[in-house]
Amino acid sequence: MAAVTDNGVSPSRAIAIVVSLGLVAHQIFRRYETYNIAVHAALLFGPPTLVIALALPSQWSIIHAALVLYSTYLATLATSVVLYRLSPLHPLARYPGPIGCRISKLYMGTVCIPGYQHKYIKALHERYGDVVRIGPNELSIRDASLVNPLMGSSGVPKGPHFIGRMLTDSALPMVGIQDTDVHLRRRKNWQRGMGPAAIKEYEQFIARRARQLLSRLEEQKGEVVIGNWINYLTYDFMSDMAFGGGSELLEAGHDEGNVWALLDEGMFIATFFGHMPWLGVYIGKIPAATGNLNILLNRCIECTVARVKKGSEQKDLFHYLNQEDLPDAPPVPMQQLVDDGVLAIIAGADTTSSAMTTIVYCLLTHPDVYERLQAEVDKFYPSGEDALSTKHHREMPYLNAVINEVLRVYPPVPGGSQRQVPPNGQGVLVGNLYLPPGTSFWCHIYSTQHDPRNFTDPSSFWPERWLLAAGDPSLSPSDPAARGFDRATLVHNEAGFLPFSHGPMNCVGKTLAMQEMRMVMCALLQRFRIRASESFDSGKFEKDYRDYFTAPRPEVPVLLEVRG
Repeated sequence: MAAVTDNGVSPSRAIAIVVSLGLVAHQIFRRYETYNIAVHAALLFGPPTLVIALALPSQWSIIHAALVLYSTYLATLATSVVLYRLSPLHPLARYPGPIGCRISKLYMGTVCIPGYQHKYIKALHERYGDVVRIGPNELSIRDASLVNPLMGSSGVPKGPHFIGRMLTDSALPMVGIQDTDVHLRRRKNWQRGMGPAAIKEYEQFIARRARQLLSRLEEQKGEVVIGNWINYLTYDFMSDMAFGGGSELLEAGHDEGNVWALLDEGMFIATFFGHMPWLGVYIGKIPAATGNLNILLNRCIECTVARVKKGSEQKDLFHYLNQEDLPDAPPVPMQQLVDDGVLAIIAGADTTSSAMTTIVYCLLTHPDVYERLQAEVDKFYPSGEDALSTKHHREMPYLNAVINEVLRVYPPVPGGSQRQVPPNGQGVLVGNLYLPPGTSFWCHIYSTQHDPRNFTDPSSFWPERWLLAAGDPSLSPSDPAARGFDRATLVHNEAGFLPFSHGPMNCVGKTLAMQEMRMVMCALLQRFRIRASESFDSGKFEKDYRDYFTAPRPEVPVLLEVRG
């Protein structure tokens, strides 16, 4: 037994004490999840500090004791964490995955940096199966039959990744709120603002910006990077919707104020910290580290204040978010309006721009699809007809097939929406899948939509699959475009089609996004013949389609010819 000296314990006893405390600290970290930096600091540095203060071995100086005891304590804590996460005692031990993923989320954070985590996770599913462990307490799921039980009306709440993305565990946008009741309560304003009557009102806003886009494109000479102009359109439109105006990128003809540079850089940084929310909260406390995010937030604050002062001049999205349609409702907190405004800009502008740019790319790389879609547009919107009228959209199956196929092959949000089983609740059992309390998971969109069990030839861009699946009479099975398939032989499982997520917490802006894409694409194809420029490189587009939660828009350089 180690002897106790007059001035403290023996060195071996001191080391044994901090080893024991390190093991205890691991259990506390494991059971209680918090983003409080003070609590983290107390658990990381408090125990060895107490040992030094109360039981310093007389043989050691304070500096020597600090070096030995802090390093021993932290090494014990780290070793205990790693061994537990790799051990068969861990609740997720039954699910396979790379050792790096099982040890730390830092591994996936590193994988995401080049932007190909969607392909990496797809490869993991191809190697390990439908359920893969991509973090110490996180899974990726590729089984379409599990989507509704896990994300439907009785599904699992949102996960914590938005805490890391926003660098704070407070003031989260609606899509990042983990409390389901609070999330659905916040969603009510959005649902009124995205209802059928509201969407009908918004058609005039889409049409105004689309006409401006056509006019500005007619003025361009030579090569046009079409994605840039679609960026300007979607950002101007969502600024109209969220703040009653304030952006004129189409008029400027360039990224005035570096709006898209800020968004793209912000999404890159946010993706890394989304894998480690606690680290995102730490970084959020450093003013210099949040520069671009603060620029975006301050811009939204200015626009929100100006819109509140201006009042309700038109029934835009802000009209509903600010409850201006409910005169007896209490005032909406300013922070909530700012958070909703940020969400509208990022979710509304970024994803829709990505999808429309990809539609142009797919038309250029699939001339037969382009000709078939052009014929459908010309049928319903011949020269002189208002191509921004929505009256024929229901009669245009091929337009909808092209949009759906783009969203399937190149989803604007490749990873999907993270969910988490409440840490203090019950586990979730669906068939043979058991998710212990505290487990985060993704129903991975890219992997599911590229699964041959859900779609024939899943990596092929083939819009006709949607016509065959619907039994549309415009496509006969004998048509070469049917590739020898009919409705009976085609594999087409729409439970595995998730570009707007699924269930009551899905993308609330789905209807608006689809309407905007239909209107803009009809207008573009009626007005212009679009051709690939000499610098167009299809391989570069495929390489530059990346996953930073949303998918950045690879460049698509084109030549535009006004049609007669």
